Amino acid sequence: MSITSNPRIETGDETDLARRFPRQFLWGAATASYQIEGAAYENGRGASIWDDFANMPGRTYQGQNGEVATDHYHRIEEDTNLMVKLGLGGYRFSLAWPRILPNGRGSVNQAGLDFYDRLVDMLLAKGIQPFATLYHWDLPSQLEQEGGWLNRATAYAFADYAELVTRHLGDRVTNWITLNEPWCSAYLGYGVGVHAPGLNDRQAAIDAAHHLLLGHGLAVARMRAHLPSNAQVGITHLLNRVYNADERAETLRDVKLADQFHNGWFLDPIYRAAYPEHFFEHMGLNPPPIQDGDLALIAAPLDFLGVNNYSRVVVRGARTQPLADRCESVSPVPNASYTDMGWEICADGLRDLLVDLGRNYPVRNLYVTENGAAFPDTWDGDNTVNDSRRVSYIQAYITACAEAMEQGAPLRGYFVWSLMDNFEWSEGYSKRFGIVYIDYPTQRRIIKESGHWYAGLLNVFREINP
Repeated sequence: MSITSNPRIETGDETDLARRFPRQFLWGAATASYQIEGAAYENGRGASIWDDFANMPGRTYQGQNGEVATDHYHRIEEDTNLMVKLGLGGYRFSLAWPRILPNGRGSVNQAGLDFYDRLVDMLLAKGIQPFATLYHWDLPSQLEQEGGWLNRATAYAFADYAELVTRHLGDRVTNWITLNEPWCSAYLGYGVGVHAPGLNDRQAAIDAAHHLLLGHGLAVARMRAHLPSNAQVGITHLLNRVYNADERAETLRDVKLADQFHNGWFLDPIYRAAYPEHFFEHMGLNPPPIQDGDLALIAAPLDFLGVNNYSRVVVRGARTQPLADRCESVSPVPNASYTDMGWEICADGLRDLLVDLGRNYPVRNLYVTENGAAFPDTWDGDNTVNDSRRVSYIQAYITACAEAMEQGAPLRGYFVWSLMDNFEWSEGYSKRFGIVYIDYPTQRRIIKESGHWYAGLLNVFREINP
């Protein structure tokens, strides 16, 4: 295969693009609690591992943290009005576990539940479907002090939290995601230490991943007991289509290993009740502490799979037997374009990934729950932010979604990442993903060129599908 990137930067006809999607297709935008809410020490919220991690010297860009972020906690009226202006049909947000249960379990902070009550009620009043994510990485600090996701008890605490929230909001929220990107929570957080809680122990990543998946499985059953029959429950994974750079035997071998590492590690337990064959051996690590019945719990039936995708992986095989997480990736890819994060722009990767998921796993429905790009944005100080590269990126990846559906992928919706610029984890505020610009000193919101383009596409879609 050719590994040359295809950024698809040419401009197309939004009407033709909109016509390629069915009437019921859901268009939205996504955010995460710690990245936007702020109000870190207000109204009873407890500390999270990201509060702790961001305050460790050298962990984040210039020591920045999410204590204020984009002040969404105080600006939900303004921000939901922005969603209406953009024409969003859905809004994917996450709930901050420590805002609701400051210690991770036990006493409930009513002010935290009240905040999400207000947000959900505003969304519904404005005709926007809430997609709620229960865990987007902000584990309560108290639970981390007890071992975090290395402690099996955290999985049960998560299930308790999931039941509490769905009992409270399940009469209004019908779309639920248990975990966001557990690969990142486990590997980046426990395996290599670039995310909270900052451990650098590859065996810990294996064990944490199992407990994350166990928490998901335990939560699904508890949630369904309190949700109406029309509710959808799913999970969101960061997934990357893996390509071979050449046809050598060692490359084909390493592509399989890389696919297990990036995708099968979390997909196989959920859809096949088993980890990939020889995966832990290929990682050079021990299997996690699996107990009887764990894999059956993890494989609880789901209504949808959320797909977060930003790039692809291209592998060139090593001559010796590699470890699964150390297969040689081709970077930079010849003639490729890259985002400000250093991620290759290749919309074909999303198309092929969605098609493969529909063919290789028994997924009922797929949603692209995150897709977007960081670029250096220029604000003119008034009402204009030119980000034509992001326009091209989003258009290319949405086109890839249409192509995937035409090839049979059961795709039901697309959420751009992100609604607004925000705290980008270890990158602090140095990277901007939003279709809405945030001027952090004033918290002013300015819709970018990409936001206007996206709003225009959604408006055309509504006109075609009144």
